[in-house]
Amino acid sequence: MKNLLPASLGGVPVLETEIPMARPTVVSDGPLFESIREILASGQMTNGRHVAAFEREVADWVGVEHAVAVSNCTTGLLLVLRCLGVSGNVVLPSFTFIASGHAVLWNGLDPVFADVRTDSFSLDPDRVDALLGVDTGAILSVHTFGAPCDMEALESLAAARGVPLVVDAAHGFGARYEDGSRVGTKGIAEVFSLSPTKPFSTGEGGIVTTNDAALARELRVARNYGNPGSYDSVLLGLNGRLPEIAAAIGRRSLPHLSGWLERRVALADRYRSNLGDLPGISFQQVRDGTKSVYKDFCVLVEPEQFGLDCSQLERALAAENIPSRRYFAPPLHRQSVYRKWASGAADPLKGTEWLSDRALTLPLYSHMAAEVVDSVCEAVRRVHEHADSLRAALPPQ
Repeated sequence: MKNLLPASLGGVPVLETEIPMARPTVVSDGPLFESIREILASGQMTNGRHVAAFEREVADWVGVEHAVAVSNCTTGLLLVLRCLGVSGNVVLPSFTFIASGHAVLWNGLDPVFADVRTDSFSLDPDRVDALLGVDTGAILSVHTFGAPCDMEALESLAAARGVPLVVDAAHGFGARYEDGSRVGTKGIAEVFSLSPTKPFSTGEGGIVTTNDAALARELRVARNYGNPGSYDSVLLGLNGRLPEIAAAIGRRSLPHLSGWLERRVALADRYRSNLGDLPGISFQQVRDGTKSVYKDFCVLVEPEQFGLDCSQLERALAAENIPSRRYFAPPLHRQSVYRKWASGAADPLKGTEWLSDRALTLPLYSHMAAEVVDSVCEAVRRVHEHADSLRAALPPQ
């Protein structure tokens, strides 16, 4: 197959039809359908027994005292910051998904962007420390692409400054820290996404894990408009409930998740093995002792060595029926709504800019066939071998 022309130069695409970038892996069996029929017959579509059972099962699986199901991860982040009474500013990465920053802005808080480490893609504790001040109300860390960030250092900083550490764990359900505990057990709260692109999905949804009983109680009220049951709202909440059917999907899938994650990690390892010797291609480094769930598999493209930049590689792969995505480009501080806070920022965010210019995520889902990974890697190799010709066909954007 070596030296075959890429599709962008008139060759035959590596794949006949386009593959998905991501696809949810869920159980769809008789017991699930029976649960759905039971829910529909009961007429209780929210606040029922499946949500309550799902919360207990997730708390036991993660290893925490409390799990609070919500409509999505963004809502969970919004409500955690609200229930904690955070004021002032929140230190967070710019190299993250939009929802991390939006949860801060929606609470009327000021984002302060800290740079990330270019090896792990997660917050650099030293940069966070330099930005903490009297107006800091919280630290919001992120497990980028499902790889645990340096929680030990961040927890120490938060404790020393007396501010809560909240974790956007959207990507990280099932990942593990250095001490063997699961992601979801650190900080004041960790907030997961259960959307279709995540390794553990209920279709849509989110869940907050915490060992703080008072926070859990308040979150349960906050997700129901702040109504404790008397219709006399006691706090400014919103409609953040998880539907019963979503909880039923999660309950049927949770017992299978460990096997799915093992498969996902094996596919990520296959990507690394197939692409590891290519000039100009490198990968996110998973911190020693931790385990990533690879919500996304990301390659870093160094243009001078690879021959093309990541935008050119993205377009070349599209011609091969292989979607890819530049996460996170632009990073938050370069997005229109955040420029007000980015101008004059104390941290120059050089690592964030460097990553944003080079990071490209490749297709990955837990039930993906190994042969599909091989085809994606073949396409990347083919593009590299013909980079000189492709530079003219795919000018930089």
